[in-house]
Amino acid sequence: MLTLELNGQAYTKAERRRRLKSQLDDRSEASIEFKHCNISAVMIELGYPYVTGYQPRSNVQGALYEAVERQLHRFSALDEAAIAAVQRPVLPNDTIEIDFEGVLKQPPQKRNINQVREPAPSYHRRATRRDYLERETMNRSLGSAGELFALKFEKWRLLSLGLKSLSEKVEHVSSTQGDGLGFDILSFEPDGKERFVEVKTTSFGQTTPFFISSNEAAFAREKGEQFRLYRLYDFRKAPSLFELPGAIENHCLLDPCTYKAQFL
Repeated sequence: MLTLELNGQAYTKAERRRRLKSQLDDRSEASIEFKHCNISAVMIELGYPYVTGYQPRSNVQGALYEAVERQLHRFSALDEAAIAAVQRPVLPNDTIEIDFEGVLKQPPQKRNINQVREPAPSYHRRATRRDYLERETMNRSLGSAGELFALKFEKWRLLSLGLKSLSEKVEHVSSTQGDGLGFDILSFEPDGKERFVEVKTTSFGQTTPFFISSNEAAFAREKGEQFRLYRLYDFRKAPSLFELPGAIENHCLLDPCTYKAQFL
């Protein structure tokens, strides 16, 4: 299903669930759908996107990692489709004007801390083929398009509040001043107070992990409620965003996946 989806080919989830049900004993369609959500959680941890509509569920059995990873290594077509999807540039006509009225969404619900996931087995910690989600962050055209989208959204937000003068002051600082400031867009609250917006864009689903630098995380802590992380998702299909105010660790688990090593 994921290969078809990444290639832009149509399929029917319900039909595939019914076909699976006919091959399984005492399994309802609901339980099959729930298992697909478990698989989505494993896919995310292995650096893959997940099938739209099967939101990752955290209560994953450790044995599922082995089964999913074994299957992934059998499908070279998925590898090719994922690489093509994350590297595909965003063309100017891809970012058409849309109605911003319905763009802002609620952030994902926090996972139940009482749901303890079994630890991933040791084989999960071996090298995987690719981290497609990390590769997507290197797609500069996607990142730039997302920032421009958020810039337009911020101007629209202030204009819709009747604050034309403030909307005209919104600045795309990562373009005008350069990267490294810890945020991408300088905007404003209705009272004129500065709002610092960092934009993270993905073509995939709402709960797709994102990558944030130590500088950006430190800036978010420093600015507190003046900082907003805008998570843009489903960008190529139906762009939506949610915002995370203040320190990122208040909303997300931060995994230190890269270290700078200096000689002793």
